[in-house]
Amino acid sequence: MSLFFCLQLVSLVAAAIGPIDTSAPALPRGNVVNGAPPGPFFQDFRPPFPTTGWWVGYAASPSQNSIVAGPFPYMSCALDTGFQFGISNSRQFDGTSIKQPSQMDWEASYVENPKTHTSHKATAWDTQSVTIKYFGTNDAGFTTYAVPGSPYITLNYKAATILLNTQNGNIVSINGNNVGSSSVTVSGTKFTVANAAGTYVIYSLGGSITLTATSSSLRGSAAFTGVIRLARVTSESTSQAILDQYSGNYPTSVALDYSFQGDTGSMSFTWNVVGNAANLLHLSWPHHRKRLVNPNYVSGLSYLTAKGTMKPVLGNVWRLSYPLPSISWSPPRDPQASCRTQIIQALEYEVAHLEVSVPGDFYYWGKGFQAVSRLALIAEHMGRQDLIPAIINNLKQSFAYWTASSSAMYAAYDTAWGGVVSGPGATDPNVDFGNGYYNDHHFHYGYMLHGAAVIAKYDSSWWNTNKHFITTFARDIGNPSTADPYFTVARCKDWFAGHSWASGIANGGGTRDQESSGEAMNGYYGLILFANILGNADFTNWARLLWATELDGSQVYWHLYPNVNDPDTPYPEQGLRNLVTIGNVEDYQAGAWLFWGAERSEIAAIQILPITPINEALYDVPWMTNVWSYVANEMADPTIGDDWKNIIQMAYGEVSPATAFQRSTNITAWGYTTSQAFSTYHLATRKNSGGGTICTANAANPAGSFTIRAPNGQFVTSTAAAVNLVASATTGTVFTLAYMPGGGSILNTANNQFVTADQNGAAPLAAARATAQAWESFKIIQQSDGTYVILAAVNSKYITLDSNGGLVNSASSVSAATKFTLVAH
Repeated sequence: MSLFFCLQLVSLVAAAIGPIDTSAPALPRGNVVNGAPPGPFFQDFRPPFPTTGWWVGYAASPSQNSIVAGPFPYMSCALDTGFQFGISNSRQFDGTSIKQPSQMDWEASYVENPKTHTSHKATAWDTQSVTIKYFGTNDAGFTTYAVPGSPYITLNYKAATILLNTQNGNIVSINGNNVGSSSVTVSGTKFTVANAAGTYVIYSLGGSITLTATSSSLRGSAAFTGVIRLARVTSESTSQAILDQYSGNYPTSVALDYSFQGDTGSMSFTWNVVGNAANLLHLSWPHHRKRLVNPNYVSGLSYLTAKGTMKPVLGNVWRLSYPLPSISWSPPRDPQASCRTQIIQALEYEVAHLEVSVPGDFYYWGKGFQAVSRLALIAEHMGRQDLIPAIINNLKQSFAYWTASSSAMYAAYDTAWGGVVSGPGATDPNVDFGNGYYNDHHFHYGYMLHGAAVIAKYDSSWWNTNKHFITTFARDIGNPSTADPYFTVARCKDWFAGHSWASGIANGGGTRDQESSGEAMNGYYGLILFANILGNADFTNWARLLWATELDGSQVYWHLYPNVNDPDTPYPEQGLRNLVTIGNVEDYQAGAWLFWGAERSEIAAIQILPITPINEALYDVPWMTNVWSYVANEMADPTIGDDWKNIIQMAYGEVSPATAFQRSTNITAWGYTTSQAFSTYHLATRKNSGGGTICTANAANPAGSFTIRAPNGQFVTSTAAAVNLVASATTGTVFTLAYMPGGGSILNTANNQFVTADQNGAAPLAAARATAQAWESFKIIQQSDGTYVILAAVNSKYITLDSNGGLVNSASSVSAATKFTLVAH
């Protein structure tokens, strides 16, 4: 590792908090090599390398020349022929998304360029910027400092002949001279050049130079040593004068610093500047302007990007202030007494019916692992410590698959980029959402860290045995220090963009995206709980800062407020803001859509889940009120899955927990991340600013032994020989009705089998299951005349009778349902 690289990365991130571990990862299945290793861009360095940085497309296979979104306001591409860059002229709104497609305006090169794949490389990088060197014989070439926020592209030439090739139509003019079929030669230290992209201004900081313009290029008259800078002139009449005034001061890198005072965190960016640091002109995004302390704004210059308008701030030091979360394991309020009985009933059932989850991937396993771990914290808060050992034992059995050397799914350390990945996915980006290619690491490992921290909270011996293994995952997504030789700093976080990115190198490291802002925050929540177990106050503050900045980014770029007239909104299009919530933010577009689903409830819920106590700051009342209106039709639609509805109802508890509870009584499925016990507990611990009772007496299924009589007077029977339920006898089979979350089970005492429903509502109910799970859950709802209708949870359809008297879950409404009478036995 070069000294320059080390110096370039020095900041108080490393100084304030040392690495949480520096030992080599020792995973049961050892090391793997990623199927798409970095190219020669990193030729002078060893891993670890960034995998979600805006510029990773310069290095990522297969092409190592992806167009990347940066250094904003520019997009760029590092080709063998030169460094291309441009600013999009086009902003489009299609009713779902705003888009600003990539656009290349110029290619910076030099006449002597050998144009080989190994003749450009990184020489330094930090948490935001990268330095790229193009070089040839005798080291002639240029270096560019790609620093997000700079309105200029800076090119530091060394003994090389300047060559600037237009990428966006012919060059039209230079310094007022029309460029047609013949060339134009001009000299000076400033040049104004126009092509189809618009007007660029070029500055020479190394003295007067001579450029010859043709329709396709600008070429220097001789080898040049010195700095030139290019900047796009915007539509404001003052923009060129501003660019002229501050063109002599350029950033080469940035240091990240931070400090903490109680529950406030201050983060600083300090740009290393050549020239007058106080006169550095640097562009801010909306989330910066929300948090900047005493900024010195400059008006008259702006660039509209997919993340909103970038506006200049003067000076090389920015300080941003963030409120830090104070919630860790549990909500800061006790559950309301009105909910206690229902919480305990659901909790006891769920603990008694726990099954050990065998990992088939990181993602789905992790969601369930965290959900089970929440039960232990709920049990403690409810004073039911007797339930905790069974929960912890279940979690330990499930986790043990990760540390076993024979498991089909396993973790390994990737020596190509430097990170812990899915072993089976290291050479296949289609495994586990691309985990092996560094997609979604904060999603996946946040769930694992949360569950592991809960086990450690109750079993220190287990923690001591597994500490090193678990710390490997914390290092992967939350390493605070460049002194860790095996992991990059805060892998997924983009400190300048103000939030994390989920995509890694699977798409060649091109433009990045993040759908689930909620799971991004959960990644850092898991890190906070891990830090609490670690007992390191500085690292805990670091994790809290990661979470706080993610919260801020989520609320600025994913939450939409249609009725708020904010001139600094990232999305000036009213039609987009009317969609209430962004589903996916990418570098060049943002919109209310997902890669995998189009329902409004899905788009909203994936920004909310998983529900955790710390997230009450995320579910602000104006946004949640709008979300509820946005998804109202789907919340009443029986074809929409209850797992999405439950997530939205739980978050709506920040608006009205009593209303959310009433709506939740119709839920029969909770998905991977929550449960009935957790849902009721969460609503019971909300602020409840309106006062009053949260949980009313739930109209639970009748419990006990009953025969069931149809309106025709016939009783329902089911035997070992004929398991289908049919209303056809004068004497009925005795069924035992018992509690299940969201409904209840029906046990046939004649064959000791549970009644199950057909997912398609075509075949009759049958007493044919040894255990009761989702398809064996029914709501038995009493009507005003004392009869009951039965709702099958599996398809949210009511039971009616077919032509043979068979009980079929096919009725869409209560009015179409058969009304049964229960006769107690």
